[in-house]
Amino acid sequence: MDQAVDFVMAKLARSVGTRAQSSQAPVDYEIPPEAVAEAIVNAVAHRDYTSNASVQVMLFADRLEVWNPGELPPALTPARLTRPHASIPHNPLLAEPLFLTRYIERAGTGTLDMIALSKQAGLKQPQFRQDGGQFVQTLWRPAPQAAPEVTPEVTPEVTPEVAKLLPLCVQPLSRQELQEALSLRDDDHFRTAYLLPAINAGCLEMTIPDKPTSRLQKYRLTEKGRAWLAARNQEARK
Repeated sequence: MDQAVDFVMAKLARSVGTRAQSSQAPVDYEIPPEAVAEAIVNAVAHRDYTSNASVQVMLFADRLEVWNPGELPPALTPARLTRPHASIPHNPLLAEPLFLTRYIERAGTGTLDMIALSKQAGLKQPQFRQDGGQFVQTLWRPAPQAAPEVTPEVTPEVTPEVAKLLPLCVQPLSRQELQEALSLRDDDHFRTAYLLPAINAGCLEMTIPDKPTSRLQKYRLTEKGRAWLAARNQEARK
């Protein structure tokens, strides 16, 4: 169970806070670790061990699903699991050591804890369902953020030369690499017609701005340059 939880958490996005409150920086995952652990422990504790099917843990772009073979006891339904309910272990002999090692509680609060943890994290309420002899628990990942609208202020008019240059600068490149990509041999022409107009338009910037002549100097897109490129690509798809 611990290995399964660790595997899932390693695949989830996380954010690290500051050490303002303690010597350890807090780490927040997109799905609360306690909720992931609860779902996996539930599957192991309550599965039907007479079945040849296995517990399955599947991570999708929008959700985590934990499947285990077995049916809910007659006194419980998926809807009932979202409200206070009695603890009815499917495998009493397994539930006892899991309780003693603090993996589960006897109060039947596991699904309610998953709901509360998801709510605190701003996520959709977990879903519970029966599916062809399998019990399925679904924990939702955060909804993807909508891309911000590109406004005229961040989509400047650029020259045809600059329009050829910007798509090359998604990754930082040196002047020589850019010229070779554009098949340009004249350094002065590249500088005056391509490089300087892109920099002056705020679409391109140096990676080492305090040392303009450094041999390690490269050029990359600014936020404005990325916005222009995104707008152009969106227009091309229409």
